Amino acid sequence: MTDAAAPGMRAVMRQRSLRAANLALVLETIVASDRPSRADIAASTGMTRSSVSRLVDELVAGGLVHEQAPISGGRGRPATPLVPARRSVAALGCEIGVNRVVVRAIDLTGEVLVHQDQPLDDRDPVVAHAQAAAMLDRARRLVDGVRLVGLGLAVPGLVAEATGEILRAPNLDWQGVRPQPLLADSGLDLGRFVLVNEADAAATTVAHTAPGRRGDRDEFLYVSGDTGIGSAVVLRGRIAAGGHGWGGELGHLCLDPDGPRCACGATGCLETRAGRGAVLAAAGVRDTDALLARLAADDPVAGEAVRAAGRALGVAISGALNLLDVTEVVLGGFLACLGDHVVAPIVSELRARVLSAPIAPATVSIEDGGEWRAATGAAHRVLAGVIADPAGWLDGDHRDGDHRDGVQERTGQ
Repeated sequence: MTDAAAPGMRAVMRQRSLRAANLALVLETIVASDRPSRADIAASTGMTRSSVSRLVDELVAGGLVHEQAPISGGRGRPATPLVPARRSVAALGCEIGVNRVVVRAIDLTGEVLVHQDQPLDDRDPVVAHAQAAAMLDRARRLVDGVRLVGLGLAVPGLVAEATGEILRAPNLDWQGVRPQPLLADSGLDLGRFVLVNEADAAATTVAHTAPGRRGDRDEFLYVSGDTGIGSAVVLRGRIAAGGHGWGGELGHLCLDPDGPRCACGATGCLETRAGRGAVLAAAGVRDTDALLARLAADDPVAGEAVRAAGRALGVAISGALNLLDVTEVVLGGFLACLGDHVVAPIVSELRARVLSAPIAPATVSIEDGGEWRAATGAAHRVLAGVIADPAGWLDGDHRDGDHRDGVQERTGQ
């Protein structure tokens, strides 16, 4: 680049950067608002009406935004409501859990286009990812005609999102696993790929009513129970996962140094008291359905097993709330199934142990559908990338009807 050409090139780059930022601002406003018009967006962003109209036209042409029928408001031209496009662009979300694999396809409106749920065949990482790949390929075929952004994968453990590596997942007995090559070896070609902790992914869907659209819950501690206990802290609508992204491992908070050995190798972790396996063993039953049946019949052994788990959870959660200054707790997964049987002992411990309880009592609620929320949240994470950078999507070759950016079947190999 010559010195004479450099100023002109820099000007072009600045214009592209400004366009990208403005496209993101407009799309974020549409996603987060209730059917805004071009005039509404101009007023809320400070951009001119002509600039907003030009940007909206790009988003509509790119299949990210849909124009609804105009609404007459009296004087002036009728306003045209703008909404995220339905069944145009979607992401695949997958959770590989300790006992099952869940796959969902979610569009920009938050609609579930495909849902699949299967027991996990084998915890061997190669076998597990082959099973996930087959389910993902089936989901891709079921949404033919919808442009796929990519894949979000949620797993229970410590992950490095930047490198796409599962660093440690004790309950799966995985360490240093890289999912992307394993999925590709099974016949999938991955474009945009996001790896996320399952509790963080589930908490994302609790905090949002749709991709990019925040709900009423702004600050809370999400606690998910399955074989282990996962958690995530949400502050101002965002996951607060710490410097490495590993925050929220409530299940490995020590309750008793002399207690049972946990899958992580330590002793006395919360998981050994309140994980699904611990609760079922204490109740003398084989599965969740049998436990719920015993609870419905007021079986004293089952009732005490769940109350003991609730007390252990209450002790651990109290410590977290004292540290974080959060007053709302949301239960998901296996814990949500237990209802008031587990909520009551948790609340009792919070009242006794949280320092701020007399001033701002902590609340405990149950999130229905928690068993699917990690896969949904993983898809949300991928769609959030499009919402934050629609120019990256629009400027690619995504308008080719035969192209699938994200997850596609390899051919000729």
